Amino acid sequence: MNISKLHITFENKTLVDIDFAIVSSLALVGQSGSGKSLTLKALLGMLPSSMKSELEVDAGFELKAGSNISFVPQNPFTALSPLTKIRKQFFVSDEKIEELFAQVDLDLDLLDRFAPELSGGQLQRVVIAIALEQNPKLILLDEPTTALDPKTTELILDLLIKLQKTHGFKMLFVTHDMNSAKAICEDICVLKDGKIIESGKMKTILQSPQEEYTKTLIDANFANRKFRK
Repeated sequence: MNISKLHITFENKTLVDIDFAIVSSLALVGQSGSGKSLTLKALLGMLPSSMKSELEVDAGFELKAGSNISFVPQNPFTALSPLTKIRKQFFVSDEKIEELFAQVDLDLDLLDRFAPELSGGQLQRVVIAIALEQNPKLILLDEPTTALDPKTTELILDLLIKLQKTHGFKMLFVTHDMNSAKAICEDICVLKDGKIIESGKMKTILQSPQEEYTKTLIDANFANRKFRK
């Protein structure tokens, strides 16, 4: 799918002006303030009324949150109601819920608990299961492992890879973490000041970045870390 002429303005000032394609899994990487969150909000139709946006989509389906598009936020602790049992936070049949729980490797007894009773990793799996309930064609991921420890992060990333193979959805993974981006995405776009300054295959960009900004992101993330195989 192609997203072209995504243009976001505020008081006649351009905040984001980009084009990109999601073949299978794309990482949109940049530091805070680069325009990552604005891009997600524009795709979800959630920009504040003070901002104006335009975009052209060639996807073969309508960009519609809750139907063809699902969203996984960065903090699972605030994504769910603390006063409602997990089962009641889905909008599909019990049979479908139990099927989704099996796919995200969660025990069914968690369905009758409240969100504060679950760990961060369990909550993020619940959020991912909810994102899958309408069989989306595209999942937008907003730094979904930020609130998780390294071991749980690896488990969640591996789960997303497995689910994509099973369901065939495309992923747009928004993050400042190049290590997580490398683990899950085939392609990458580097965003700076609302513009894409470098893009291509993940392996190629990581091995031979052309922009100093990209080199800085890579060095900051991979210092004293081992690459996942």
